Amino acid sequence: MAVPYWVEDAIFYQIFPDRFANGDPNNDPPNVQPWGSVPDIHNFQGGDLRGVIEKLDYLLDLGINAIYFTPIFEASSSHRYNTYDYFKIDSKLGDMRDFRALIDAAHQNGIRVVLDGVFNHVGRGFFAFADLLDNQEYSPYRDWFHVKKFPVEGYGPGDATSYIGWWNYKSLPKLNTSNPQVRAYIMKVARYWIEQGADGWRLDVPNEIDDDGFWAEFRSTVKTANPEAYILGEIWDGDPRWVGKRHFDGLMNYPLREALVGLLNGKLDANGLIEKLETLLHKKYPPENVYAMYNPLGSHDTERILTMLNGDQNKLKLAWLIQMALPGAPAVYYGDELGLEGGKDPECRKAFPWESLEQKTDLRNYLRSLIHWRKRLLMLRRGSYQRVLAEDGRGCLAFARSLGEQRLAVAVNASSTRRQVRLNAKKIGWRDGLIITDLLTSEQYIVSGDWLNLILPPWSGVWLTLA
Repeated sequence: MAVPYWVEDAIFYQIFPDRFANGDPNNDPPNVQPWGSVPDIHNFQGGDLRGVIEKLDYLLDLGINAIYFTPIFEASSSHRYNTYDYFKIDSKLGDMRDFRALIDAAHQNGIRVVLDGVFNHVGRGFFAFADLLDNQEYSPYRDWFHVKKFPVEGYGPGDATSYIGWWNYKSLPKLNTSNPQVRAYIMKVARYWIEQGADGWRLDVPNEIDDDGFWAEFRSTVKTANPEAYILGEIWDGDPRWVGKRHFDGLMNYPLREALVGLLNGKLDANGLIEKLETLLHKKYPPENVYAMYNPLGSHDTERILTMLNGDQNKLKLAWLIQMALPGAPAVYYGDELGLEGGKDPECRKAFPWESLEQKTDLRNYLRSLIHWRKRLLMLRRGSYQRVLAEDGRGCLAFARSLGEQRLAVAVNASSTRRQVRLNAKKIGWRDGLIITDLLTSEQYIVSGDWLNLILPPWSGVWLTLA
């Protein structure tokens, strides 16, 4: 039950299904809003699974080979973190035929599909909680939840007081995962969707199910169904407890995102970034799990990355340049490649602007180039990491990726001033007189003695390898 081999090669694209593409208007809910409307926490804009199928060519052109979907199961909200039925595709997204068509089309094109598992809590429409509300202390499902007192009151204003709700929300009753019946139910769900073709699970707030035995059983269940299934945990603080043979293959690497944003917003210097990177790469996790980390710059739970960078597209390009050169699976949040902006939920969940696709090519083309080279160069996916340069006060840093005799150096100027950067070529493994090429611009440099001298514009970087 090792880490899946394919994750090291993955380029993830995260899709919030209601806002990516509308392929079948017939399944739109009655209260659907026009595509591109200002998002709020309640409205629907009609995205569905057929829309994703229709746009697979777009993802393939970008270089994507893995999709992570936020929840797709029956629920009342557009975010669907209040699950009603774990065995049913939400009718506003399609049906089981659409899901199977999506899986088939994705797999035929070499794209893996990871689903979002919300197993800490459910929505009030979940069958067991609905029975509890109807039958109270006589419900056979009373022990499926953390009931504090009867009568159980699931509606009305205020926090949950008669039972435990996630963050005290009445609408999100917490499951009692120590109950054998609940555990058996969740394991059945976990196995079912892997058997239907899903390639893994992203697990919502799994640390709130603070039970190592539960997660060991979950892992065994999933890996028995498919040994190459990916298990990804939403652990915000990077706690190493949650990776390994009894837990998850990788974590959502929010500490990496925080570090990159810190560098580009001037809250972290070059040396500080390198130190944080090396802690994440060498000190926190076993090596096999480092290469299975999910490395995002944005998500449905965060401000858009371009908003975090104050709309500076050069900074966004530099963030991608570093992200795509590091161990772990880089992830693109839908629309970031077109420069979508927005604050936290719901602003980060805008509809994909298909109507302006052809007018927004600069960022997308740059990202496509980075992805192209990452997929082409095995050393960027599976090679070792080595520090080359970290200059406090100047915003300059460099590191190398290597695999066998292959070498690639990444040099960065994270400052608002043009900088001369001097790299120790001998440290990288390059000798005097070698011609070195920047893969992204085709510009060439010559190693002089033990040094490689570069001039980098503000907020820029290079990927350097032998010509």
